[in-house]
Amino acid sequence: MARIGVLIEARGGEVKKTTLGALTAARRDPEGEVYALLPEPNAEACHGVLRQYGADRIVAIRTPEADISLFPDVQAAALAAAIDRFQLDALLGVSGQAGRDLLARIASIAGAPLVLDCLDIDFPSGTVRKSHFSGKTTATLRLNGRPWILGIRPNIFPEKIDPRPCDIVLYEAPVPTLKRLVIREVKQGSSGGPDVSEAEIIISGGRAVGSAENFRILKECASVLGAAVGASRAAVDAGFASHALQVGQTGKTVSPRLYIACGISGSVQHFAGMKTAKVIVAVNNDPDAPIFQKCDYGLLGDLFEVVPALTRALGLTQAK
Repeated sequence: MARIGVLIEARGGEVKKTTLGALTAARRDPEGEVYALLPEPNAEACHGVLRQYGADRIVAIRTPEADISLFPDVQAAALAAAIDRFQLDALLGVSGQAGRDLLARIASIAGAPLVLDCLDIDFPSGTVRKSHFSGKTTATLRLNGRPWILGIRPNIFPEKIDPRPCDIVLYEAPVPTLKRLVIREVKQGSSGGPDVSEAEIIISGGRAVGSAENFRILKECASVLGAAVGASRAAVDAGFASHALQVGQTGKTVSPRLYIACGISGSVQHFAGMKTAKVIVAVNNDPDAPIFQKCDYGLLGDLFEVVPALTRALGLTQAK
């Protein structure tokens, strides 16, 4: 029976939603035993949701540090020690901003194979799939060493309820006394919304938005939708939005459940970053825009009329 660990990202007892998709991915091995590795003090608060989504055991990792997340090297060492202590065959995490950094550190300490941005995992055959060359091709990789350290593209596995009897095990991790890296402060980006790389809904603007000030209409719609705001490279290069919001080949790769492209032509480079979105909606006043050949729903119209109308309609719906 394989033992599969899942790196749980939580804060204040609240589990990050994208992590639940990683639990669902771990459950794809019907014979596997799923260990939720939780380097955060509120294990009891997380117990209900983790057992509901398929954890067989919660490993509450304890260290002398009150907040281990402030010390990435210490956190990675503690998680690597937990992998060894519980003899895990694989560790799954989310390939978000925090996950990519932490999973790479763990793989380095453990001397284990690392694959980030996975699109699929087949535990029995020991293979994973990931995209290459900006999504033009998909590679199937066979992993020979154990444990595997795998980062899953956010939202690629929809979370599924799969209740299990689940116990909590406290693990006092041996950690290095040397703290080479300390996080002093985390500043919220200017968008003020969810991280675009992990958001379930994204509304993006292109060069046609016209200015940084005009991005306000996208932010207003995003606020009503509970969405993140994204941007094309053309909009970023024009100074309308920060690079942190850029979606595409030279920006972030996203897999939201809904992607709304406003004033975006649909270049190959942009499409490479959002082609795995579940539903793509395009708003554009150019009937020949390539995005209309790649979307699920297309709306031929002026984004400055369509987006505010959508915001008003959604606001009225929520008010009822």
